Amino acid sequence: MEKLEDSLSEAGFKVCNIDYPSRHHRVQRLASDYVTPSIRQCFGDTQKPINFVTHSLGGIIVRQIAATDDSIVFGRVVMLGPPNRGSEVVDKLGDWTLFQAINGPAGNQLGTAPDDLPRSLGPATFETGVIAGSFSINLILSSLIPGEDDGKVSIENTKLEGMKDFTIVGASHPFIMRDSKAIALAHQFLLEGAFSEHHKAE
Repeated sequence: MEKLEDSLSEAGFKVCNIDYPSRHHRVQRLASDYVTPSIRQCFGDTQKPINFVTHSLGGIIVRQIAATDDSIVFGRVVMLGPPNRGSEVVDKLGDWTLFQAINGPAGNQLGTAPDDLPRSLGPATFETGVIAGSFSINLILSSLIPGEDDGKVSIENTKLEGMKDFTIVGASHPFIMRDSKAIALAHQFLLEGAFSEHHKAE
């Protein structure tokens, strides 16, 4: 996320680039024991609105925080390649030992069933802009995903009920946060609450 961090810092935002052990714990613990304390340490006063720009699992962690912790005031949230409705890759490979070893407990929570975490967290309760990728460098995983995808998540499953805006860039899942167009769109949403005045969420 360093390129995105540098770009936002140069634009005048105070940026906290939060790291967390994504492959070692479930989403609930990542949210409560790692991300939330880092937010408080970085920003101090969490009663002032805080904006977020997330990649992949980060979007689910932010939704988890919003659903369980009312001590943080949310500003605008940009999600890059988020599995907001889960990923069919988890549905089909989640029982594999190798998949579990690579993706960890949180990765296994990202299925598409109604009782899987992404769909159980409910609609957005904050201003949300979703940027989906439409280019894959992992054709094997893409073969498991219906419709257009970024190699991990289908475009359709990035969408979140209640989102304010939605757009697509020609980037793959692992690199969407480094895509110049995605970075520019993230800037725009943080400042204006929309990706363009003509584009509306579906």
